Amino acid sequence: MTPKRPRPRPAAASCPCGLPEPYEKCCARFHQGAAAPTAEALMRSRYSAFAKRDEPYLLRTWHPRTRPPRVDLDPAMRWTGLEILATADGSAFHTSGTVTFRASFRGGSLHERSRFERVEGAWVYLDGEFLD
Repeated sequence: MTPKRPRPRPAAASCPCGLPEPYEKCCARFHQGAAAPTAEALMRSRYSAFAKRDEPYLLRTWHPRTRPPRVDLDPAMRWTGLEILATADGSAFHTSGTVTFRASFRGGSLHERSRFERVEGAWVYLDGEFLD
């Protein structure tokens, strides 16, 4: 009888936001209540929230002036990647910033320039302009 060898653990998948860290060490901390330090970090965490269908996080990180009453997430939507194309301002030293990105989904992509502002010190999504 040969002894059983332990199975190797599968490598943790990278976060949906496109950074190499596993979700638990990347965007999950923001989804669980930590504040995103930059507009780009908030953009990435919101993309992950769309991929994970985390409606409460999306609403919580939406500017009170532009927040809809609810987010209707399509259960058939499969987000497949995020590419950050440009950022302007949005650091710890700013009160506003923009992030231009391309979010891919099965069957297409979304190209947007999003605007972010700080509300009571926390970054929130204000609105966006579709490009292309």
